[in-house]
Amino acid sequence: MPLVSLQNVHKIYRIADQEIRALDGVSFELEAGEFAAITGPSGSGKSTLMHLLGCLDTPTTGRIVLDGIDVSQADSDRLSHIRNRKIGFVFQSFNLLPRLNVLQNVELPMIYSGVSARERHQRAAEAVELVGLSDRVQNRPLQLSGGQCQRVAIARALVNHPPILLADEPTGNLDSKTGADILALFHDLNRQGRTIILVTHDAQIAAHARFQIEIHDGRAATRRTPHPVS
Repeated sequence: MPLVSLQNVHKIYRIADQEIRALDGVSFELEAGEFAAITGPSGSGKSTLMHLLGCLDTPTTGRIVLDGIDVSQADSDRLSHIRNRKIGFVFQSFNLLPRLNVLQNVELPMIYSGVSARERHQRAAEAVELVGLSDRVQNRPLQLSGGQCQRVAIARALVNHPPILLADEPTGNLDSKTGADILALFHDLNRQGRTIILVTHDAQIAAHARFQIEIHDGRAATRRTPHPVS
């Protein structure tokens, strides 16, 4: 069974008497352990697709199955539960809390999952070590570089062991060298078996993915790259 399955997904927004088709019959499947990229120009529908994959919204019609769970018509409480268990988010703006140190920021998703304080601390420390920041656990975000902040965000995304890591323009606020370091980290995580979906407008970033989903005017074209950039 695929880890991610979309079947004829449509998303229609209605503003007054105007109908906007953000997604128009999108279908594709991703296996566990895939490294995928969603690309497309501004307004193409890629952000809408990311919101659906991240259980931040539901389709107007069509079916979305994540890790064996049909999320197509789930209510907000159910979507919230699935997001916390199944999706690890990495954002362009990091979304770290400035008053918390690295370890405390990474622990946050586990608080919402009801994990005990002792286990939270242990799992957060392991995730921070995984992204190479064990010497920075007591630092706050303002004491870190942009690349270090993104590593903290990746550790936070991984700490609940979600089957899907969803990264929205993860190098957008970084210089080219730091961005390359972050992409190398994603490759390392993927080689360890983690499923990664990047959302990007940058073809050079998308070239790192084996499976590419190109969105234009709400429609999707998919292709597999034999030799992605690594």
